[in-house]
Formats: sequence, C-alpha cells, structure tokens
Amino acid sequence: MSTPLLASLLSDLSKDLGQPDFYWQIGAVALCFSLAWVLSRALRRSFSTTDANSGVVRLGVESFTRVLSPALALIFILIAKMILGKWQHTHLLSLLFPIIGSLALIRFGFYVVRQTFARNGSIGNFLAVFEKLFAGLVWLGVVLHFTGLGQELYTGLDEVFLPIGKNKVSILTILQAVASVVVTLVVAMWASAALETRLMLLPNAHTSLKVVLSRVGRAVLILLAILISLTLVGIDLTVLSVFGGALGVGLGFGLQKITSSYVSGFIILLDRSMSIGDMITVDKFSGRVTQINTRYTVLQGQDGGEAVIPNEMLVSSPVQNYSLSDRTVAMWTDLTVGYETDLNTVLPLLGQAAATVERVCADPAPSAYLLKFGTDGFDLRVGFWISDPENGRSSVMSAVNLALWQVLQEQKVNLPYANRVVTLINSPAKET
Repeated sequence: MSTPLLASLLSDLSKDLGQPDFYWQIGAVALCFSLAWVLSRALRRSFSTTDANSGVVRLGVESFTRVLSPALALIFILIAKMILGKWQHTHLLSLLFPIIGSLALIRFGFYVVRQTFARNGSIGNFLAVFEKLFAGLVWLGVVLHFTGLGQELYTGLDEVFLPIGKNKVSILTILQAVASVVVTLVVAMWASAALETRLMLLPNAHTSLKVVLSRVGRAVLILLAILISLTLVGIDLTVLSVFGGALGVGLGFGLQKITSSYVSGFIILLDRSMSIGDMITVDKFSGRVTQINTRYTVLQGQDGGEAVIPNEMLVSSPVQNYSLSDRTVAMWTDLTVGYETDLNTVLPLLGQAAATVERVCADPAPSAYLLKFGTDGFDLRVGFWISDPENGRSSVMSAVNLALWQVLQEQKVNLPYANRVVTLINSPAKET
C-alpha cells in the first residue's frame, strides 16, 4: 500500500520548517488571501450597488459574492505555486490547494443550486439538507484524496457488478451515469434561470416575448442536457427514434387536449393578445392575468380567488380583454329624478361630482346626460372612465354614487319612486 498523500505532504512540510523556502510560502499564502479578500470585497460592493429588489436576485448576488473569496484565493495560490515552484519546494501550497479548492467548489455548488431552485429568496428544508449533503460529499472526497483511499475505492466500485437485464454494469458506471445526468440537468436549469433573469431585464421587449423566449430557452437547454447526459452514459441516441414514434402516437390519441394547450400557450405569448396584468373575461371567468404558463393561464378574480384556465380555451373561445390597447374602462350609474328638476343646473353638477372621485379619469371627463323621459321622472345616466380596473369596480362605483347623492341632497332634488295603487274589488256573494 502506498504512503497516504497527507502523510507525505506533512513529512515534506516538516522538512521545510525553519528553511527560507517555508517562510516564502507563508508570505505567498498571506499575500494570496489578502489579495482575494480585497478584490472580493470590491466586487461585492459593485454587486450591492446593482438593482436587486427581488428576493431571488438578492439571494443570487449574496451567494455569488460568497464564492468570490475562496475562488480568488485558489487562483492566486495556483499562480504562486507555479512561480515559486521554479526555485523551491511548494509543499504548503500543495497542501492548501485542495482544501481551498473544495471550499470554493462547495460555495459554487450552493450558488448554482440556490439560483436554480430557490423561490422568492427563501431556502426550503430540502434545499438546506441537499447543501449539507453536498458539502459532506466534497469534504469526504478531500479526505479520501489525502488518505490515499480514493483510488482503492474507485477500483473497488469498478469491480462490483450489478445484473441489469442481460448485462452486468459496475456500480462505478451507475454512479457516474447518475452524476452526469444530475450535473447536466442542474447546469441546464441554472443556465435557463440566468437566461430568464436577463430576458426580464430587457427594457424594450414586450412581456409576452420575454416569457416565450425564456420558456423556449429552458426547454431547449433541458433537451440538450438530456441528450448530452445520455451520450455521457453511453446510451445510443438512435433508440430515441422508437420512443419518439410511440410518443407521437400517444400525443395524437390520448394527449390532444394537453398538446393543444401547450401549443396555444406559445400562440398567446407570440401574438401578444394578452399579457400579465391584463383584465380579461373568458366564458364565466373574469379577473387579472397573473401567470401565463405553457399549459394554462391563471386569472385572479376581484374576490381573490384564482382560476386556472387551459390555454386552449383562451385561443378557441372569445376573450374580452379590457387592457389590450387601452386600459381605461367605461362605467356608468343610472338614476331617476323628478320632472320638476332643473336639468340645466343638475347635469353639470353631477358630472363635476363624479370627477372629484380619485380613481375617476379626468380625460375623458365624466358627463351626465338625459336618457329618456321615464314613467316616474327623468332617467339620467352619469358616465365616467377608470384606468385601473384591476383594483376593482365596486369601490369606485360606491364612491361615485356617494358623491352624486351629496349633490342631490344639496340641490334638494327629488328621487321619485313608483307609486302603485292596488284596488280590491269584492265580488257580490252568490245567492244560494
């Protein structure tokens, strides 16, 4: 059995104690850590000045700045090892290199995982356990590297075979396959998350275009990751042709509705018929669009309830969009005043009263007009416009009605109500 690497490094390091070479290495290590600390601090300040209002962006910036210090220290130690190695031994640098490298790898893994799976800037329990497990595996690899057991473990796993069908596959091959699939998928999802963040920051692009580009980018990256991982595992990609034919038959017969919803989702995002934040009505559902996914769209009603609408319905059914080209919405309230009312005085006052409500648009201005001569009096209508229908209509209608009622009270306008006289006619009793 060969001498463990750690024992060999410690033995060589003990020989360097008291020698000038050792002090040069200590100075190089101190210089490397100092430069890494100063440079990472400067980069951290530059990141902190960027706009990071959302929790996900802020979490990503904080996680990335934690990677900077060990990564920069690793780079500087490598440079120092290359320079000092031309004149003297670098046993101390050789000992620190895998330790600092493992710390940088752990923090970089945390950064990738948090950027990919963290939602709203929060880290779930599963993610925290995964990070601890990942850190433990990395440190275990460092221990195996120093103790010299890594090569023996590698050889042992390669010699143990498991029967899979007619073939026998070593445990090492299975572990390598699982690791390649996981790594490629995580990298693809990380890249898609970074791409989505970049696309959402584009100032001149339409929201629907940003969403569809991010969805297509995510799908393409995940597909490439799957193909690359299958190639790394050793699976021939030609076998996918049979799977593709079976999938096509399944889509044609059993998944028509689902496929139609997915295709409709991309159509909605591309033709820009609706965007996130629009107020729409489809069938019996009405509300504000909060999400446009590839299969369904989420509408949030005025009561807070959310309706999940398949995208196929939004394409095949008539949709009333209150925010397609103009977000302003017309509203009105009707009332009846007595025939003795001076309409030339009351009508302008009613329009001015509606204009005093905060949410009522000043342009076009509210107006009051005579609809018809009703049975009990003049039938009037006060019309106005609002530019924020997503905030509800009942509240602004109530405020306008209260303002109109105050004017009617001040002008002592009579609001007639229907008078109905019911006459009971007793029929004469029949003679017996």
